[in-house]
Amino acid sequence: MPGRDNAVTPAAARVLAAIPPASGAVVMGTGIVSIDLTVGGHETLSRVLLVLAAAVWVGLGLVLVGRVLTDRPRVVHEAASPAALTGVAGTAVLGSRLALLGWHRVGGALLVVALCLWLLLVPSVLRHWVTPTVGVSFVLDVSTDSLAVLAAILAAEEQIRWLAVASLVAIGLGLAIYVFVLARFDLRQLVVGHGDHWVAGGALAIATLACGKAAQATQAIGSLHGLSDGLGRTALALWAAAMLWLPVLIVCELVAPRLSYDARRWSTVFPVGMYAACSFTVGEVEDIGGLVDFARVWTWVAFSLWLVVLAALIRRGLATWSADAGAVRGEPSG
Repeated sequence: MPGRDNAVTPAAARVLAAIPPASGAVVMGTGIVSIDLTVGGHETLSRVLLVLAAAVWVGLGLVLVGRVLTDRPRVVHEAASPAALTGVAGTAVLGSRLALLGWHRVGGALLVVALCLWLLLVPSVLRHWVTPTVGVSFVLDVSTDSLAVLAAILAAEEQIRWLAVASLVAIGLGLAIYVFVLARFDLRQLVVGHGDHWVAGGALAIATLACGKAAQATQAIGSLHGLSDGLGRTALALWAAAMLWLPVLIVCELVAPRLSYDARRWSTVFPVGMYAACSFTVGEVEDIGGLVDFARVWTWVAFSLWLVVLAALIRRGLATWSADAGAVRGEPSG
């Protein structure tokens, strides 16, 4: 049946070619919801999402390799966008989840991969920086803080002092980047953005998580013990600042509903999941039960949103595949 093969191959090629540079947000969103679920005690469901996140990460890696080999100009062009840094953040979030599972060496390897990608991409992103900034611009901060989170987790688990210090440096750099991007942020994105506008709040939420994880790391490392209280209070202050964004983002969604699927909606899933993750950590560090209770409830909000966006992605992919396959079958022979 050669006709069937010819019909499927172009359709598959079209779907693969349509994968945008921001696709790392799928790994980010799936990975952070997996972390929420494991911290909340839902390990089986968490591992299902972990497997999916890992599978998507591998798939996107293969797509990237294929493009480097066959379409290098496209790779160079896409590397200039902050959206490309979702690959850094997705790698670090996946590494954080695996480190929490006890796979410290794999987490360490992914930290190295994420750092190399960050060093490779950031100069290109900065050279092509566009002002005013939009939601995806905050991924410059998110990618930096994702490195801090993974470094802090590994530092606490393995008692590595220099890694904890490196985490603190990344946190400081991330906060400076956040201020830089926020000062240039086009507030109209809150009502016209296609999902990535949520990163304005999510970037502060991951900074909160990084600071909380650093507090735990310094608490675990004797020579840095004196820093833990200050980091804990800083994490709580950042949590409060991040929470100020949440009602604003929700109200803007109600005022200007954006219900059609867009790949940038994965950049909504990630911040929503991050609000639960940072609340779990700050609640534990500062011994505030209300924050942990909020995180347990908000985890299910994040998981529900993940399901909705995943269903929309699958529906869009099947529709594209079906349309392309049908168009190929309808072409006249010869």
